[in-house]
Amino acid sequence: MARRLSHLDAKGNARMVSVADKPVTRRVCVARGEVRMAPATLRRIAAGDVPKGDVLATARLAGIQAAKRTGDWIPLAHPLGLDAVDLVLVPGPSGDRVLVEARVEAHARTGVEMEALVAVAAAGLTLYDMCKAIDRSMTVEAIRLIQKSGGKSGLWQSQEQTPPPTRRKRGGGHSPGRTNG
Repeated sequence: MARRLSHLDAKGNARMVSVADKPVTRRVCVARGEVRMAPATLRRIAAGDVPKGDVLATARLAGIQAAKRTGDWIPLAHPLGLDAVDLVLVPGPSGDRVLVEARVEAHARTGVEMEALVAVAAAGLTLYDMCKAIDRSMTVEAIRLIQKSGGKSGLWQSQEQTPPPTRRKRGGGHSPGRTNG
């Protein structure tokens, strides 16, 4: 039997689902994406040699801000108070992309999947915006949910085998580490 979409009423009209009767639980979601680019562009980002400034720090802040404003981006998403937003943006090992991962936490009546996905999308788009003058061929790709926990459905884990991006150790040069918001 096909599962009925809860964002549609009996007539098929879009509606915001009521979460009033759901219990508040701890919700955690992880999403990932990547921004592909020319290797020379990635080298300039890593060297801090982009005219608009620190690309990774700005993209990280954009992702945090976007997660907090998901209800403004996604029409049927509930505005949520978030407990934490953590973004990692690191050069990929292939030398032609930046890997982006967002982890969002909240105590809420609904999940934070959209907040994590929006954070990744905004970080990727900001990275594009800051580097488009030097590389218009960049692409924002593979934005996907990796894990969610909390709520009635409990834990869901992607079958993806890709390891999470790891941050570089601080000290000496440009470091794209984690920032909490």
